[in-house]
Amino acid sequence: MQKVISVFGGSSPQPGQPAYEQARLVGRLLAEAGYAVATGGYSGTMSAVSQGAAEAQGHVIGVTSAQIERFRPLAANPWVRQEIRFESLRERLLHLVTQNDGMIVLPGGIGTLSEMTLAWSFLQVGEIEPRPLVLLGEQWRATVATFVQSAYVRESHLHLLQFADTPEVAVRAVIQSSP
Repeated sequence: MQKVISVFGGSSPQPGQPAYEQARLVGRLLAEAGYAVATGGYSGTMSAVSQGAAEAQGHVIGVTSAQIERFRPLAANPWVRQEIRFESLRERLLHLVTQNDGMIVLPGGIGTLSEMTLAWSFLQVGEIEPRPLVLLGEQWRATVATFVQSAYVRESHLHLLQFADTPEVAVRAVIQSSP
């Protein structure tokens, strides 16, 4: 069975923008390494990861939700080959966080932050088996540095996160750490 890496990221980046091209490279590198990619299935970095993986003949899974489409009328991006559809955002989120062999978090907004923190929390308490959770970019270093206080977050829980500055480092971390 092919291993799946969930990739989280913002819906705003457009083709040609650095964030889009970085996400596209993540998708391509994952596909070239033999992984399927799973994203939220819509626009921005989700589309970019999907495009990069599809261009490298990788399997692209889009996890979509009727609730999202009521909030923002969109269809799955054109690179999705397998759509997994849920009614609620909660079901979509749980699937993306739990049904994978590792996760890469790209820059993003509130939705991306919720995906990252849920994944981190599930790893912390053992809700999901150990797997890589790689945060790509300075946004996540700054976010985690601002959030983490030793009175609330143990050092061992901080080590559940891996940080990467480039798509190559992020994908290498997943390859080296995935179960």
